[in-house]
Amino acid sequence: MPDQSGLSRLDALKAESSNTRETPDVLRCIACGSADSGKSILISRLLSESRPGKRSFIVADIPGDEQSTPNMVTGASAADLAIVLIDAREGVMPQTRRHTTILSLLGIRHVILAINKMDLVAWSRTVYDGIAGVYRDFAKQLDVTCIPVSALTGDNVIEPSTAMGWYRGPTLLQALESADVATNRERAPFRMPVQRVNQSDDESRVFTGTIASGLVHPGDPVLVCPAHTPSTVSRIVTADGDLACARPGQDVTLTLADDIDVIPGDVIASTTHPPGRSDQFACHLIWMHEKALLPKRSYLLKIGTHVAGAQITALKYKLNVESLERVAAKTLELNDIAYCNIGLDRQIAFDPYRDLKETGGFILIDRNTHATVGTGMIDFALRRASNLTRQKLTVDKPARSAQKNQKACVVWLTGLSGAGKSTTANAVEQRLHALGRHSYVLDGDNLRHGLTKDLGFTPVDRVENVRRIAEVAKLFVDAGLIVLVSVISPFRDEREMARRMMEEGEFIEVFVDAPLEVCERRDPKGLYRKARAGEIKNFTGIDSPYEPPESPDIVLKTGERSVDELADQVIAYLRARVAQAEQ
Repeated sequence: MPDQSGLSRLDALKAESSNTRETPDVLRCIACGSADSGKSILISRLLSESRPGKRSFIVADIPGDEQSTPNMVTGASAADLAIVLIDAREGVMPQTRRHTTILSLLGIRHVILAINKMDLVAWSRTVYDGIAGVYRDFAKQLDVTCIPVSALTGDNVIEPSTAMGWYRGPTLLQALESADVATNRERAPFRMPVQRVNQSDDESRVFTGTIASGLVHPGDPVLVCPAHTPSTVSRIVTADGDLACARPGQDVTLTLADDIDVIPGDVIASTTHPPGRSDQFACHLIWMHEKALLPKRSYLLKIGTHVAGAQITALKYKLNVESLERVAAKTLELNDIAYCNIGLDRQIAFDPYRDLKETGGFILIDRNTHATVGTGMIDFALRRASNLTRQKLTVDKPARSAQKNQKACVVWLTGLSGAGKSTTANAVEQRLHALGRHSYVLDGDNLRHGLTKDLGFTPVDRVENVRRIAEVAKLFVDAGLIVLVSVISPFRDEREMARRMMEEGEFIEVFVDAPLEVCERRDPKGLYRKARAGEIKNFTGIDSPYEPPESPDIVLKTGERSVDELADQVIAYLRARVAQAEQ
């Protein structure tokens, strides 16, 4: 069975069960293994020759190559059990270990190890015992059933094998039919992530979503999280009418007894076992994109129906999937698995993934391309997140700006080394000073003597460099200053992160536009000469990329205009900005 059709059958099951009670006689399986392990033949035989029985099956066939990790995560997140295939001639392969590690992280505890192609090893019990022993040692945390099979001949798939009389265990079909994989979602605490907030006919607000876990009845007390606002369920409405009880997988609309604030992304939950709330977590992360993860870069995190800004604040370790050894890492590449800390820009409602997948699993999304780049499983909230509260101050940013008779902002000058950023920033500040304005220049080179002196010039270090400078610039804006930031800041993602940290209209991106050949000809510090000679690594424009702004607020052509003209151009923009704000 091809992978795409297998996944579509899982999706079909989700759609079929979305408005009906889940039936325990439907088993969702994922089949994985190295390339040419015989999955398609085995699954075809299983589905075509199995007789109607006490349980039906839906199987997702995942290819064995590493590029199929995203498909495997998708399939495993909806599966109750995994069939892991091994070619008896090859034994436990690196991909077998990778698949098993991912299955464990995704909460699948029941594995059927199908040691296939036993006919090609003369039905050898010694071969079977050796492979089963190695796999069980690796997968001690899982409930493993080992079965020797031949997908080609059908031995131990549907009927017991006569060629392997030494094996007394179940066939593959028998193991699937008897597997005790009840998810107990109905017995779990009630959770419903809110997808939409609408107005009902009687002007009251109603809240639509899919029940993730637990049961809910009219009259049940509930909490709206993460705020933990209490209320009571008045009605449960579906397209077919009101319900006396709603169950996991059902799409419903809830009416609450109180007129309270609820927004999409909130979770309506049980009062007896409410979800946690935090903005910092320890989690497992599977990276699923060719573009490497950079800690401190800003991503979007989607958990349930909630979307928040997110940063990987610390990479604790990367997992060697063959040895399960914990390895130090500064970044993650495609298919890497890691344990890390993550910080969000707001509090969210959550459950540890081991307790509830639906409110403990998340995906990471690239802010620019909107591609899914990673998937994660929350382990626990960091204790320090609950120990911190923001202190409210009486004197605020508007008061500080008014005292200085100016509109605070950040003028962020970006461009190649030698483009003229520092020279222009210095000239602009001289004019601001002459006008009686309060300003400060944050120069990238000067900051590397103090605030960022511990950082190098790798992509990871550059991301952290810009993050720190942006945090300082934000504080200076809060103080009511006009802040001139002069730093290469080569990546669009980090410049956009800095913009998001400011309020609307406070961030002014200035592209100091000088061609590489002009900058290299100027070379005021001799850095290009050293980079060309190989004495400097990760030099922007030579062996490290620069991503020019796509829609800068100001473009300064330093090769065509004098420094005075460039400074006047920036001052004119600032004056026009103030005039527009006063209209």
